[in-house]
Amino acid sequence: MTRLPPHHWQAPWTIFCDFDGTISDCDVTDRLLENFGRPGWEDLETRWLNGEIGSAACMAGQVALLDMSRSELEALLSTVRVDADFLRFTQLAARCGFPLHIVSDGLDSAIYWLLARAGIGGVPVIANLLEQVGERRWQLRSPWASAACKGGSGVCKCAVMRQRAPGLSLLVGDGRSDFCLAHEASHVFARGSLLAECRRDNLPHTAVSNFREACAALEALTGLRGEPLPEAAFNPLRPWRLA
Repeated sequence: MTRLPPHHWQAPWTIFCDFDGTISDCDVTDRLLENFGRPGWEDLETRWLNGEIGSAACMAGQVALLDMSRSELEALLSTVRVDADFLRFTQLAARCGFPLHIVSDGLDSAIYWLLARAGIGGVPVIANLLEQVGERRWQLRSPWASAACKGGSGVCKCAVMRQRAPGLSLLVGDGRSDFCLAHEASHVFARGSLLAECRRDNLPHTAVSNFREACAALEALTGLRGEPLPEAAFNPLRPWRLA
């Protein structure tokens, strides 16, 4: 366990937060498909998992198979929970002067709806665009896609980070869509399969289970409370390696 002096975190840092399974308690797209997906969406999922198609092609095909009204969409979203401490995390980031972005390979309108219900505003959201094209038909647009994206994602998180992080970067995430970015970020607050990836590849990270723990970790890193890091302490002089 290593204590980090406060001045190390006075450099420009930008925070990138995943949404599905990180801020929310589930993958919203998966929940929608399980409830409203027409036959064929699981085949697309299997092809993506097998590496036959990228996530952008998978998502676009799956969204086209959704059979739901706007009211059914909102009724399902009302069952999704946003981490109760995410608002505090955004406030802590603002106190530190660290810009925070939600960067998700999920659905923008679902994210905005859930944030509004939780009373959270003013956080930039970079995600795929969910568009209603009929009473029960939907389509996906991916303006943040990149031809150079290794995962073929609808949102190339690495490209977003390169555009929006002039200095050091902190990633908060949980899963496969965060793997590439974890290898480029200066530090990672990780859970789920992302935590396993960070441990396997010796990436600078802190294990967190929720945003209460993420708040404590950020306070420790910035010296707001002067507490030591619980895991994989970060050496600010060598931002791509463990201390």
